[in-house]
Amino acid sequence: MSDTRPAARADAVPPETPGGSAAVPQEAAEPATAPPGEEISPGGPVLATVAGAVPVLLGLATLWLAHGLGLGTLTEPGPGLWPTIVAVLLLVSGVALVLRARGTTDTEAFTRGTGVVLVGAASLALYAFLFELVGFEIPTVLVLVLWLRFFGREGWRTTALVSVLTTAALYGLFITALGVPLPHLIVI
Repeated sequence: MSDTRPAARADAVPPETPGGSAAVPQEAAEPATAPPGEEISPGGPVLATVAGAVPVLLGLATLWLAHGLGLGTLTEPGPGLWPTIVAVLLLVSGVALVLRARGTTDTEAFTRGTGVVLVGAASLALYAFLFELVGFEIPTVLVLVLWLRFFGREGWRTTALVSVLTTAALYGLFITALGVPLPHLIVI
């Protein structure tokens, strides 16, 4: 007897399972643990403690900076209310991480990607500093160039176009349309 079923094509859609969805190959159903060719090394309890200490330090610094701003009330909040709330959340989260650090086994070691995160955070801090110093436009273009070209690996043409158009759109929305009193150089 010969088989009368047609041969399966390489580009054919996988057969449907009883639940109605397409069957998934076994290797695709398992979560990926690391990019191909890159092994993730464990960081251990020390790095878990560091990961908890960072938000604790940020929370303490934020609390200290917000202290002189005044909390106000819930109906009339002062400028220090939201920074204080964020500081308390950072402190609670950081302390919880530090307390769990001893028994943690799933912390990853610092990698090259850790440096990118640190540079990204530093760029946002520099952006906030320059924003007050020279206005809205220049720091916005610069941070977008950094993130698009160097983090996102976009081409120079795309980076320049997106950076300038995004800055112009934000200027139009916040300064022109909404009248938000942001420091800016260009007066239209």
